[in-house]
Amino acid sequence: MDETQGYCSVFHRAVELIGRRWNGPIIRALLDGADRFGEIRSRIPGLTDRLLAQRLRELEREGVVERASSATTVHYTLTTKGHSLAPVIESIAQWAAAWEPPGSTSSAQGRSAADSRRR
Repeated sequence: MDETQGYCSVFHRAVELIGRRWNGPIIRALLDGADRFGEIRSRIPGLTDRLLAQRLRELEREGVVERASSATTVHYTLTTKGHSLAPVIESIAQWAAAWEPPGSTSSAQGRSAADSRRR
């Protein structure tokens, strides 16, 4: 296998993990301090309990999230690997804000930054 193929498969796997539906917002919620199931779900409109549970299990298998439970609560935290995604998630958020389509419901600040780059 040539080096380029190895790089492409590693890159592809990483993009698939981050880009899988709901994984990015879940990681972002965890980065923002959410640590309980209901708290994560409430920060992500449209995310169902079933999908959140599936994605958290997937992220746990990938070593991005740790699950800790006590007699009364379950907490989810990012691992070192998960925390290392912070600049990636932030970069995606900045890119999305800068390039959101006109008429989007997000902030006007993101639109004006994007508009100034397009001129």
